[in-house]
Amino acid sequence: MSGVSTAAAPTGARRRGRRPTTGRSEARWGVLFAMPAILGFLIFTIGPMIASFFLSLTDWTVGGTPGFIGVDNYVALTQDKLFWKSLGVTTYYTLAAVPLALLVGFVVALLVNAGWRLQSLWRTVYYLPTLVPAVASAVLWIWIFNPDSGLFNSVLRAVGLPTSNWIYSESTAVPSLIIMSTWGFGNAMVIFLAGLQGVPRQLYEAVSLDGGNAWSKFRHVTLPFMTPVIFYNLVTGVIGTFQVFNQAYIMTSGGPNNATLFYIYYLYTKAFTDSEMGYASALAWVLFVIVLVITALLFRNARSWVYYETGDTR
Repeated sequence: MSGVSTAAAPTGARRRGRRPTTGRSEARWGVLFAMPAILGFLIFTIGPMIASFFLSLTDWTVGGTPGFIGVDNYVALTQDKLFWKSLGVTTYYTLAAVPLALLVGFVVALLVNAGWRLQSLWRTVYYLPTLVPAVASAVLWIWIFNPDSGLFNSVLRAVGLPTSNWIYSESTAVPSLIIMSTWGFGNAMVIFLAGLQGVPRQLYEAVSLDGGNAWSKFRHVTLPFMTPVIFYNLVTGVIGTFQVFNQAYIMTSGGPNNATLFYIYYLYTKAFTDSEMGYASALAWVLFVIVLVITALLFRNARSWVYYETGDTR
């Protein structure tokens, strides 16, 4: 028996000796397979970001030679009325569109998760609008918002209510686009639904045994468990709405009277209409800082209301 053990020991030692080599080999293969994604990130994301920062310090226009002007573009932004207008319009849109989309998506997810028949069908129906191409969606909503023959005004006339000019009026243009944005609640709804299906059923049973009603189940079980999902949809929604562009470009061209001059659309006009690439790069970096600060504030604030299964906040 001792001979067998002695003979087996070198084999085990050799196996243990090969493990670091195997680990290094796996690491090399892992880096190799990840290299396309790493190179793509460096070349197509980090590279252009660095280039745009240096361009923001120049007065470069398309067809011209960049000239270094330091922070003059950033100073000019503080005196640009259209910059402040676009920032205000985008902030207004974000503050209204994000909570509305979260509310609608959450309510619909609760209804779909309530055990309806044909749950998969309803989930698909509610998600389909998010798959409609941006241009097709914009064309559809242009017809819906048409003051003369659009769907909304036709319904309002049929029930004897006053009509609206929708996107063709300065006072109702942004609210109309907020209504339009709610149509695409499918992404948030699917994520909410996935979160709801992960809530432990035994907790609902425990609330029932304690005499709790449907509101108690929602207040003490569903809502706390869903706070991480709500937080995720909130962060992605804020980032997405600060980059809204298609509606202004296709439907309103920033009008009427700059009422829908969203930030990204203003950046686009500066870069590709006025050919002021240096100024547009400064606009892009200001937006990056704004979104970064807002995201950091959201993460900081999340510690007080986002809960995980361990009972800790993050």
